[in-house]
Amino acid sequence: MKRVSILGATGSIGQNTIDLIRRAPEDFEVVALTGGRNIARLAADAVALGADVAVTAYDDLLPDLRAALAGSEVEAAAGSAALIEAAGRPAHWVMSAIVGAAGLAPGLAALEQGATLALANKESLVTAGPLMIRTARENHARILPVDSEHSAIFQAMVGEESAAVSRVIITASGGAFRDWPLADLERATVAEASSHPNWAMGQRITIDSASMFNKALEMIEAREFFGFTPDQIEVLIHPESVVHALVGFCDGGLMAHVGPPDMRHAIGYALHWPQRQALPVEALDLAAIGTLNFRAPDIARYPALRLAREVMEMRGLSGAVFNAAKERALDHFIAGRIGFSDMNVVVEEVLTRLTRDPEEMNATLTLDCVSRMDHLARQSADQVVTERNS
Repeated sequence: MKRVSILGATGSIGQNTIDLIRRAPEDFEVVALTGGRNIARLAADAVALGADVAVTAYDDLLPDLRAALAGSEVEAAAGSAALIEAAGRPAHWVMSAIVGAAGLAPGLAALEQGATLALANKESLVTAGPLMIRTARENHARILPVDSEHSAIFQAMVGEESAAVSRVIITASGGAFRDWPLADLERATVAEASSHPNWAMGQRITIDSASMFNKALEMIEAREFFGFTPDQIEVLIHPESVVHALVGFCDGGLMAHVGPPDMRHAIGYALHWPQRQALPVEALDLAAIGTLNFRAPDIARYPALRLAREVMEMRGLSGAVFNAAKERALDHFIAGRIGFSDMNVVVEEVLTRLTRDPEEMNATLTLDCVSRMDHLARQSADQVVTERNS
């Protein structure tokens, strides 16, 4: 029986993971579930799955969680230290689906106890890729990609030599505004940016899809996870969202991964790896789809892709700066303090201010230095927004 923990259990990735585990309860023993403010969902899932512990990230919600778990044998805990402790409990397989940079420390804790880390938290590799890879190697742990694009690359490379790869193509739906006139992006609302044409996801990642910051993070993640050089990584707009990635080889051939826009495929592949098992996802009807479309992204519409290439060249702590600035810019957009297009401006300005010192950017990555740079970048983003609004 495989012992599993789910970090970020109440989000869309976590709920899809729970769906797969519930379909084969005899195969899994649940160690820990963690979540945020959705206490009712967290407690209900923890009780139904017989988890050892349920953890909310918010200290003030611990009484609510204890009340919701009353009468069960599930332990209740709260706060960042409790999240890390839960992630470090012995388990064979840990889903890392906490949103944002907050997922880094728990993910490292899971690797330190030797687990296989199913990584849906792309920010971990963006902010601290070398640290993640080093921690996995030192503890004989493994990282498996769960982002649909990186899972697709991983699957397309099975049995292939990395040296034979000449290029990788990550596809993107283009998000909510892919067909909007460029001039109209200035007036785009939070509600409009929160509606994805193909995928059912949380608000923040849906807005990141509309701005392509999500794809920018995935470019950096691909460099860190697979060791590709920046010039090997390409992005194409693919409105149908059924080709998730393509890997090009030195002989000119392309290997494509094709599947429905259902995250249970990538989750299930990581959950059962190295075997494949039947999953409750629909079979594609290619005749009904008829045509697959691809086009190059307009960098004027998606400046985040250009910024990602700059970060890939700088490496070091620039990923932590980029991600933190992006997260705070998104906070300010959702709060109505800046416009949709202003997010790119804020992130670029923060990168300009904080990446001037090459020696500091290339310091040895530790959790402390990544956390410090994350804090500085968030402060800088707030300052940039204040200056723009003054």
